This record gives sequence, C-alpha cells and structure tokens, in this order.
Amino acid sequence: MHTSDKQYKIGLALSGGGARGFAHIGVLMALEKFNITPNIVSGVSAGAIVGALYCDGYTPDEIVSLFKGEHFKNFARFSFHKVSLFQTQEFQSFMRRKLKAISFDKLNTPLKIIVTNLDRGISETINDGEIASAVVASSSLPVIFPPIVINGHNYVDGGVLRNFPVIPIRKECEFVIGVNVNPLKLGEYKKNILTIAERCYSMMYRSNSNEDSRMCDLLIEPYEAVDYSIFDLNHIDQIISFGYNEAMKKLDEYDKKGLLPNKNID
Repeated sequence: MHTSDKQYKIGLALSGGGARGFAHIGVLMALEKFNITPNIVSGVSAGAIVGALYCDGYTPDEIVSLFKGEHFKNFARFSFHKVSLFQTQEFQSFMRRKLKAISFDKLNTPLKIIVTNLDRGISETINDGEIASAVVASSSLPVIFPPIVINGHNYVDGGVLRNFPVIPIRKECEFVIGVNVNPLKLGEYKKNILTIAERCYSMMYRSNSNEDSRMCDLLIEPYEAVDYSIFDLNHIDQIISFGYNEAMKKLDEYDKKGLLPNKNID
C-alpha cells in the first residue's frame, strides 16, 4: 500500500490568462468525468477567480452561468487615473456577492492565491483573510487595473512574478495537475495599447512559468485558447471547450498508462 507524508493527495494549479481562464472550467469538467477531485487548489489571476468559486462549492456549470452574458465593462469601469486605465470596484463587488464564503477558512477546499507585492517586489501567497480582495489583487494587471491594498501593502497581478502557481503547492501534494492557459503563441497582433500590453504580459508570463511547468505531474496547456484576447468575454463556450478537449485527451492518455492519481495513489 502506498504511503506518503504529503498533506494532500491531489493538487490543482491554475494559471493566469484573463478570459482564457475559462479553459480552466473545461478542465474541471474533464476532471469530473474521470472522478478526480483536487484536495487543494492554487490560482493566479483568472485561475484565482475560477479556483475561488470552485473551492467555494460551485460546480463548473454553475461557474459558467455566473459569467454568461457579462461583458468586460461590467467588471471594469474606464476611469483614466494616474495609476490605471480602469477601476475594479465592480469586479470586487461581483466576487463579494457571488462567494458564499467570506474568508479562506470557510471554503470547502483549501485555496492559495498568488499575488505580487508591489511595495516589496516579491511574490506572495494568500490563504487567509478575505477571499474577494485577494482574488481582485491577483487579477489586477499593472497599468490596466489599480493596485489593491491589503494590510497596508499594494498588490498587483500575481502573474508578474509567478503566473503558474505549481511551486506553492508542490511540496504538499503527491500529484499535481497544472493548467497553463497562457502559453506564448507568436503571430500577428494589432498595434494598440491593449494588445501591445497583452502581448508583453504574455511574454512575461511564459518566461516565469517554465520552472513551474516542469514540476507538474500532469501538464495541460490548451493552445487554442491563446487565439482569444485576455479581455474577451464573448467566446466563453469556445474557450471552455478548448480546456475540456485538451484535458480529456491528456487524462485519457494518462489513464491508459495507469498514471492517474485515482488509479495508482492510495
């Protein structure tokens, strides 16, 4: 019989990637098909949003229903300010309304949210206190959105220093499934402020994700999702399907080899 001193059997790491993060929902749907339930989740930006709702007890279908029919403008009000192009009060209100748990200790499944401490220039993990503010901080792309103040410190997008949060849970888990929805894909791009910023962020994210990618037991990267903007809320179903199809392919491959955690880890 397999024994382990690890605290958790299965960990799930969800990367940042804006609207591409809907692919995370497709992956969760695929995991359900294989009867795989993560015992801890770590998330950055979009991964923090999906991870928080999932750990709060929402099913993948219920998470989809929360965002169907929504638009970027419903979450971020344009307000050219000295620190950002948009404000995030609407998004923070949305998360506070939808989350049943207010604090991390009330979640059904343990959650770690990765943020960047702008004042100290380091990556930090938040797993206590209020969930909504941590999620918004982890999602606050610099310049696009303002820093979020938590305990007197200014926090921005966790992806600035760690966009793929595998390392924060690696030592605690026997088996880590990593979902990176932001693999860099080179090609043509429009020359405007948002797409140039988006492309720069994508390059930054990819460069700081390499070490985490190597630490996954199972790595899922839905490349088709990269064809959609990180601000695109109009193609949710397509992006979800990319995550689902890629995850099903990988899970089936691992299942046939007897490598899935529900098959060979007791």
